[in-house]
Amino acid sequence: MNPSTTITCSARVRLFRNTAALLRSRGLSNDIPSSDQSKSDRILSEGIQEQTRQPRRAPHTASVFLFPGQASQFVGMGRGLMKYGKVKEMFSVAQRVLGYDLLSLCLNGPEKDLMKTVHCQPAVFVCSLAAVERLNHENPDAIESCVAAAGFSVGEFSALVFSGAMDFAEALFAVKVRAEAMQKASDQVASGMLSVIGRHQTNYKHACLQAREHCLSLGIQEPVCTIANYLFPDGRVIAGHKEALDFLQEHSRKLLFSRTRMLPVSGAFHTPLMESVMEPLRDVLRRIEIRRPEIAVHSNVDGKQYMHDKHIQSQLAKQLVSPVKWEQTLHEIYERAQGREFPHTYEVGPGRQLGSTLQKCNMKAFKNYTHIDVVLPED
Repeated sequence: MNPSTTITCSARVRLFRNTAALLRSRGLSNDIPSSDQSKSDRILSEGIQEQTRQPRRAPHTASVFLFPGQASQFVGMGRGLMKYGKVKEMFSVAQRVLGYDLLSLCLNGPEKDLMKTVHCQPAVFVCSLAAVERLNHENPDAIESCVAAAGFSVGEFSALVFSGAMDFAEALFAVKVRAEAMQKASDQVASGMLSVIGRHQTNYKHACLQAREHCLSLGIQEPVCTIANYLFPDGRVIAGHKEALDFLQEHSRKLLFSRTRMLPVSGAFHTPLMESVMEPLRDVLRRIEIRRPEIAVHSNVDGKQYMHDKHIQSQLAKQLVSPVKWEQTLHEIYERAQGREFPHTYEVGPGRQLGSTLQKCNMKAFKNYTHIDVVLPED
């Protein structure tokens, strides 16, 4: 499947929030032949309800959903969630869209394959929505009361599906195209991402400048080294050429870095080294249906809410080469007058990284945090 491939009707399933605000998927039959498109169209369209905006909720009765991104994946995720019927359907659709058994890869690995960009992005996307389905069974009020969502990098696609802005299979196809193009871009240049904990006086941008100058001295043309993620106060991810990141680690003490750690990713995401990915993603986003979200969904590019379909198309492409402003996004979501209560926050998907950043950015909001994991003991 390539960016110009039409998504077959047999692989389409829409996850949407109905008037009771419960996550649903309708109109998918696993025994529909892929060639019987007209029959599939009728089945898939039957019973789809229009979504309605919900009235404003008091903060203490509302919820916020945070969807994780790449590097949160692990072998075993999804185990125990098959008892929820919609999760089976998600992985069945995923196998048709992706062309391989995603469920087996999530459950059994091998880890080296799951860690690849081309695989882990779809895996995190599907497993995060599976976690939503788990929450829907355990605490449907949390789904009904959700007023805002944000996702980290590829997690934005999960947030947009949950919000009703995209259909599940079409969003997964876009994630597939995105992941394949990012893998290709990563394979062309030795690059990566470096997690950095600094101090109040650390000058991250000057450190990146020094690293780029070092690369120039090595003969590297147009070196890249820039802030790729704003995580929390004094927490950044810097991405770029491998030689630049090696320089930062070697001179970490002089640059006033308290701690550095290479991330388990294959390339310099959210930097100009991903520019080649923009057009394939733009192309697929033009081909799928995008609607205005039914709840507030915040963009990684600037932390602001998505306003309409063209805004979503533009920002998702721009996100590839722009830093993820996660700290700024959390401030946008949780800013409130003194004494006003905070909503309940659910991190839905693998890992607790987003909860950790919330704790560092806003301890009061973190007090109402819950993680919905993607592993349950099997009966």
